[in-house]
Amino acid sequence: MALGLDTLPRTSRSDVRYDQRMEVSDVRRRLRAAIEGAKVSAAERRARTAEASRAYDEILETVAVPAFHSVVNALVGEGYRFKVTTPGRAARLSPERAPGDFIELSLDTERDTPAVLLFASRGRGRRVVATERILREGPHIAALTEEDIVSALLDELIPFLER
Repeated sequence: MALGLDTLPRTSRSDVRYDQRMEVSDVRRRLRAAIEGAKVSAAERRARTAEASRAYDEILETVAVPAFHSVVNALVGEGYRFKVTTPGRAARLSPERAPGDFIELSLDTERDTPAVLLFASRGRGRRVVATERILREGPHIAALTEEDIVSALLDELIPFLER
């Protein structure tokens, strides 16, 4: 015979007793440990972000922007009109006829491990298609090469060239 919820005996609030109460001192000790852990974690994250930013700034100047210009020069030679802009700390490749469409290389520091992202956005009427992919993350950002960037750009350019 199964008992339904309506047949269980009810206890009043005053009858409820907790056999084992946590001491406030234990809760405070655990809270302090959690706060300390959060501080250490935040400091490590800031250090990772600073290191990634330094590596990315060097890559952007010496590798990424020249790679974008190389791709644009090849595209113009084939009859496709594209241009390179560098808004903020990014490199952007966009068609001259549709500046709302673009492929952009940038550093994402909002993630736990900073990453270099290639973000593409293209519109077709009212519909906008956006894709994002990670090229390198963390300490591997410094190893990003011109070949990596050109290969990723060519992969992302295919939908722009199919029109």
